[in-house]
Amino acid sequence: MKRKTTKKIYVGHVPVGGDAPITVQSMTNTKTKDIEGTVSQILRLEDAGCEIIRFAVNDNDDVAAIAPIKSRIHIPVVVDIQFDYRLAVASAIAGADCIRINPGNIGNRDKVYEVVAACKDKNIPIRVGVNSGSLHQDCLDEFGGVNEQSMVQSGLREINVLESMGFNNLKISLKASDVGLCIRAYEAFSSVSDYPLHLGITEAGPSFQGTIKSAVGMGVLLNEGIGDTIRVSLTADPVEEVRVGLGILKSLGLRQEGIDIVSCPTCARTNIDLLGLVDEAQMRLADMDKNLKVALMGCAVNGPGEAREADIGIAGGRGEGLIFKKGKILRKVPESCLLDALIEEIERM
Repeated sequence: MKRKTTKKIYVGHVPVGGDAPITVQSMTNTKTKDIEGTVSQILRLEDAGCEIIRFAVNDNDDVAAIAPIKSRIHIPVVVDIQFDYRLAVASAIAGADCIRINPGNIGNRDKVYEVVAACKDKNIPIRVGVNSGSLHQDCLDEFGGVNEQSMVQSGLREINVLESMGFNNLKISLKASDVGLCIRAYEAFSSVSDYPLHLGITEAGPSFQGTIKSAVGMGVLLNEGIGDTIRVSLTADPVEEVRVGLGILKSLGLRQEGIDIVSCPTCARTNIDLLGLVDEAQMRLADMDKNLKVALMGCAVNGPGEAREADIGIAGGRGEGLIFKKGKILRKVPESCLLDALIEEIERM
């Protein structure tokens, strides 16, 4: 696929847009003023592969937590501001690496200008967050309700306000919970603007449903070359958001880091506990930083032959299995030792 060329900006030390890799973001669900809890969650997210973190700033206690949180983590911070421009200004001064606002709910032009001035002074970007649930009424009236046209025009209007103040250090999101609407909105906006795009399906739902909606919506856009940074929104542990986000990028060949597990769906030929083996393998291989494709197959039919493109893998038999590498059999191992033997071989690679 050929990615659309967008303007490159920086969120802290992380580039977004242009020729930069597509980054994976998440958002904390702790109270930001709970510094210990927030730091603990962010460090877990870092371990999972999160590259940019966002948290809500709702009051001055949250603002006061920005600096101590940043001093203990290793990834840039985006603060999420709703309505109160003073919190956005204070957050920029406190060391936030990016401010997420919707200029339309910040207030009059003078208030927006105060935010812009603070971001200019600190040389930090603004993410304009357009959401299908909070569009300008006149855009809704002009374009006949919530649709891609009203979303795009709302986004362009917000950008025009910021550009008129001499500010273009921007990235944009156009989120909806409707997958089709989200795809059309991002496609339409991408055709008229070169600002970097933050992709997401908002309020995607619980883990199973949200993963499907996010993979379909963002997968379509990423495959079209649209998108510079992503966040999977799940009603679940934020760590799961990061894992799904990385999985989406890896499935499209946009990221290679880490173990890629391929496994068969099982059938009557399966004579080992493949489901249990795959579950345990996911846990034991999750933090391994080797760039390998590992195949876990239930039988010899789906083993070395069908998984020939895998770097290494298991083909199950009756109470035993084969360890194979690049389609060639290495050795036969009892079922109880299969995963240990596989990991031993992986560690030698």
